[in-house]
Amino acid sequence: MLDFEEIIVGCLHNENKSKEVVYKSFYGYLIAVVLRYVNDRNDAEELVNDVFIKVYKAIPQFNFPKNKEEHQKAFKAWIAKIASRTAIDFLRTKRSILSIDDIVEEQEPLTEINIISALNVKDILKLLDALPETQKMIFNLFEIEGFSHDEIAKLLNIPESSSRVYLTRAKNKLRALYSKTLINTYATN
Repeated sequence: MLDFEEIIVGCLHNENKSKEVVYKSFYGYLIAVVLRYVNDRNDAEELVNDVFIKVYKAIPQFNFPKNKEEHQKAFKAWIAKIASRTAIDFLRTKRSILSIDDIVEEQEPLTEINIISALNVKDILKLLDALPETQKMIFNLFEIEGFSHDEIAKLLNIPESSSRVYLTRAKNKLRALYSKTLINTYATN
């Protein structure tokens, strides 16, 4: 069995077996990353394949960390960044990013919920899918991918203040959706 570094070196040498190992090892992870941005499963699968093409082309740019135990973790973070940017580029070409002035939302009053609920991952993803596209994208970039508002602004070509506003709106909408989910869950029980 090859170690991780040998597999990546095999990809560098365009070895199909190494590429297959990388594909099979990280497909599920990348589909999850892309689905945080794109709702359509077919689009997500196509984008993941695009991501792998980009990864294989850019693999000479990947730098192994000094600590051998960190190699796979660093590679995973590197390909996740490629995946999120690929998804954003797809969304950008699908339709241009809206400006804040184009979005009119009703501000629902937030209610305090004192019920502790165990939402599973599918429930959380459903809540994220209910967000408007731009809010979902910025929420993912900031809260999940760890980008700063400055990085998001540059990536999406929007003002940094817009990134902050979209994130705030996303969090408010998620709170409202979460509240509705809890109320509906406990009303039916």
